[in-house]
Amino acid sequence: MRIVAALGGNALLERGEAPGPRIQEKHVLAAAGALAPLAREHELVVTHGNGPQIGLLAMELGDPFDVLGAQTQGMIGYWLVQALHNLAGLDAVCVLTRTLVHADDPAFAAPSKFVGPVYDEETARRLAARRSWAIRPDGGAWRRVVPSPEPAGIVELPHLRRAVESGATVVCAGGGGIPVRAAEDGLTGVEAVVDKDLTAALLARELAADVLLLLTDVDAVQDGFGTPGARPIRHATPGELRTRSFPDGSMGPKVTAACRFAEGGERFAAIGRLTDAAALAAGSRGTIVSARPRPR
Repeated sequence: MRIVAALGGNALLERGEAPGPRIQEKHVLAAAGALAPLAREHELVVTHGNGPQIGLLAMELGDPFDVLGAQTQGMIGYWLVQALHNLAGLDAVCVLTRTLVHADDPAFAAPSKFVGPVYDEETARRLAARRSWAIRPDGGAWRRVVPSPEPAGIVELPHLRRAVESGATVVCAGGGGIPVRAAEDGLTGVEAVVDKDLTAALLARELAADVLLLLTDVDAVQDGFGTPGARPIRHATPGELRTRSFPDGSMGPKVTAACRFAEGGERFAAIGRLTDAAALAAGSRGTIVSARPRPR
């Protein structure tokens, strides 16, 4: 079975944690421990978020977001392949990956992707005024937001196919991939961060994966999240999920990615806890999204 697993930002840095390398490497070791059983039994492709890391580097370095995307892919990819090799003896490889976006994507006029640390509202507004940021509420806190265009293609896709077919565990497309667009002289980087879950869905479809895992820090998608009547959704078709509303900054992209991947065919997507990765791949935990309704 071929599996694409997308690690949420919590796999590397929990909300409010200091962004030190030791803390992040500790989380990477835990992620590798959860993924190793899948890698031993199946073809595994791993992608990951980079929101906290890229936002902090943007403040410290001021580099363009395509460059910061490359930096975080290398850093986090290194930690992941090192952990998978040392912890489980796996043959793992990190492939620096570019994601093609369209220059006229409306997302460039409406920043929505959270990056960097959380702030109280007063601090966020002060920083936004000083640095010309766009900011938005993120739960009870505030964060910077940047454009997040749709992933239209994966530049390194032929190389990724060959790497998977070689038997290696492949880490790629971190942070949604380095955003690039077509230009007269080839490809050029753009100031954006592509949503890693949407890129993961595109990657999984292009690699003909059987399962897409969207791994986070909650057991399952909830219907009526934040209300007294909230309940976990254990199984749904893409059509059923599209009739519901989910927060854009958190569960919304995961649900959209799951629906895109699961539409048509026998494949399915699963949303749930990183620690439940094996059970999610077996379809026994989390929220399972498939084109076929669950048998009654």
